[in-house]
Amino acid sequence: MTREEFRALCLSRPIILDGATGTELIKRGLPTGVCPEKWVLENQQAILEVQKAYREAGSDLVYSCTFGGNLCKLEEFRLEDKHDQMNSDLAKLCKEAVGDGLAFGDIAPTGNLIEPFGPMKFEECIAVYRRQAQALLSGGVDGFVIETMMDIQEARAALIGVREVSSDLPVIVTMTYGAEGRTLTGTDPVTAVITLQSLGADAVGCNCSAGPEKMIEWIAAMKPYATVPLLAKPNAGQPKLVNGETVFDMGPDEYAGYFTRLIEAGANLLGGCCGSSPAHIAAVSRKIKSLTPKPPVRSAISAVSSAQGVTLFGAHEPFVVIGERINPTGKKALQAELRESKLSMVRQFALEQSRAGAGLLDVNMGLSGIDEKAMMLEAVKLIAPLVKTPLCLDSTDPEVMEAALRLNPGRALINSVSAEKERIEKMLPLAKKYGAMFIVLPVTDESVPEELEARKEVTLSIINEAKKLGLAIEDMVIDGLVMTVSSTPQAPTVIADFISWCACELGANTSGGVSNVSFGMPERNWLNMAFLGLLIGRGLNSAIINPSVEMMMGLKFASDALLGRDKKFKTYLSRFNQTSTTKTENKVERSPIDAAFDCVLYGEEEVIAPLLEKAVQDGIAPQDLVDKALIPAIVKVGDLYDKKEYFLPQLMMSAETMSAGFKALEKYLEKDAKQSSGKIIMATVKGDIHDIGKNIVCLMLKNYGFEVIDLGKDVAAETILQAAAENDTKIIGLSALMTTTMGEMKTVIAEAKNRGMNDLRFMVGGAVVDQNYADEIGADGYAADAVEAVKVAKKLAQQSK
Repeated sequence: MTREEFRALCLSRPIILDGATGTELIKRGLPTGVCPEKWVLENQQAILEVQKAYREAGSDLVYSCTFGGNLCKLEEFRLEDKHDQMNSDLAKLCKEAVGDGLAFGDIAPTGNLIEPFGPMKFEECIAVYRRQAQALLSGGVDGFVIETMMDIQEARAALIGVREVSSDLPVIVTMTYGAEGRTLTGTDPVTAVITLQSLGADAVGCNCSAGPEKMIEWIAAMKPYATVPLLAKPNAGQPKLVNGETVFDMGPDEYAGYFTRLIEAGANLLGGCCGSSPAHIAAVSRKIKSLTPKPPVRSAISAVSSAQGVTLFGAHEPFVVIGERINPTGKKALQAELRESKLSMVRQFALEQSRAGAGLLDVNMGLSGIDEKAMMLEAVKLIAPLVKTPLCLDSTDPEVMEAALRLNPGRALINSVSAEKERIEKMLPLAKKYGAMFIVLPVTDESVPEELEARKEVTLSIINEAKKLGLAIEDMVIDGLVMTVSSTPQAPTVIADFISWCACELGANTSGGVSNVSFGMPERNWLNMAFLGLLIGRGLNSAIINPSVEMMMGLKFASDALLGRDKKFKTYLSRFNQTSTTKTENKVERSPIDAAFDCVLYGEEEVIAPLLEKAVQDGIAPQDLVDKALIPAIVKVGDLYDKKEYFLPQLMMSAETMSAGFKALEKYLEKDAKQSSGKIIMATVKGDIHDIGKNIVCLMLKNYGFEVIDLGKDVAAETILQAAAENDTKIIGLSALMTTTMGEMKTVIAEAKNRGMNDLRFMVGGAVVDQNYADEIGADGYAADAVEAVKVAKKLAQQSK
């Protein structure tokens, strides 16, 4: 099936997907603690029965049984040498089972956090998924599904890997969101759909972690921004413990009752996840098979994204400021830092510009004497977890640009594509391959056109070349090519007319380096202000400026308010009401304690140790630095995390910075100040090989002073309780990701009671666990995330004293 055929099918009627596989296999004998893929190949009749049952229930499209088939997962069972054959054989089994239905190769998380959010190299992750996709393709799959992704960067790696194997077959990508509508690394559904559809996904959606009612909300949020069909695969309600078994509380008819609303919200492909069965899918099929799904409301969108947010371009959207400061041109201090491979000023500029209201951050590492590609990648790795602001990647070197586009965890803006032969031939294909927006620069190999008609001609030539690759006008931002008025007096008029033509005749987004107009003139700010106002009136909807210049930003916010781009003047009032106004002239130099506080708050790990060392040498008491800076800062980080203003990347950066701070002060602190908050055993229960969440909790606990004994994953009750006895530990943290293994938590707690170990305190957590389940199995605490785990662990530590 081609991508075009798949899209047409998805828009013609609701496409019914399959439901849960693991629970159905357990009914047929799958034991805990084994590799499901290996067991299935040894018991082929089981998977054939399951997949045929879904096909008979109405599933048009069935996933291959390869959820844990990537190299990282198979290595845990020492089956990496069987990887290719296993994936290929499982794909063939799926094809056999579905007959004339569609068999899609199932690709799922590796269990690692991917750079820039974690230790696994991005290119290594792409290679893992590329190899699995190749093996599935050899088994004859009709397409691919990348599912249950908790990290947008891992989803991107999988999508790139698949696309490098097959550019013709359809690829579906679904993310998993928490109750608040964010992934583990802070991505919301709108950000995800903008990022993934631009990168080449043929359908985007959500699966697992929530029931159908919540997914209605997420599908409805995505629909206005989607250019591709949307998918929903909800759980069958919430898990409960009944007669010692984990069951979900939503029967087939109740479950199917939500699916009409999912269609109305905009879903085109629908199936089931945890707790669903062939009976659930049959009920869904009966309910919706005669309905007509909604097509995407747009074919292209002017939007860029980071891992945690989106910036929209358009005549009715807020004016977009592209922060210009991360560029070494004319900045001697930044040049000196980059030549020493340091990025502290890049960090500072990223934070300052984001706080000032920049909608994008231009990142340029073009400087003689440095490795531009290496520094660009380091800059992206630094900035992406630091701020929510999307990036404008600025380089004339196609190799540098491609490396940055691959690594950047969102949809970027390319600065820029001109009519110069190399730019057209090399930069435009990069925009297409990575789904980036790009700045159109009306410059040729021969000249920089000054006359209006010449600019129009060059601009149209670039647009035409872009359209040949399938790029749309919505993917472009046309640069006004601002020239200085001192040398070209007619330039402002030409530029204003050109901007008006782009906006009114082409319906295009526009931008420009506004401050270029005043070069060589006195009191440049006045000229810049007047020129910006003039261009906004003629249709300019973005500009490359310094967002730290308060007058320019004031003009931006005022223009948005007056032109109806700021609903109910919310942003304007927030920025300029008396209580929120900050006068730059009243700023004072930060004290060392304030500076240390900010280091933790903003994750400046490389700065914290020398700063604290100097503070101690200057006479500040080490304990004061702990009590007045490190602890209050990490508490503030926790508050921001609870409010969903911070997410996992910021949380981890701050936690690691605090840990580095404590290490720097350790030699100065009294013995009592260095005492542990307590011991805690952490384990992922028997049969469960997913430990990414548990590992994050372990790191946070260590940074809060706990002595953590990490037993790893797939740990039996006997091993956990023996470790508690041997280490004189009273607190045990248990994690489970799968509904098929969460019952092991009860086994551990019950066995502790059987042994008379009544002084133990149990904390439980994981994607499938909630407070009700924790209460049912007799746990002493439930933690939804790493921050909550620290709070619960502290409470249990007090109780166990």
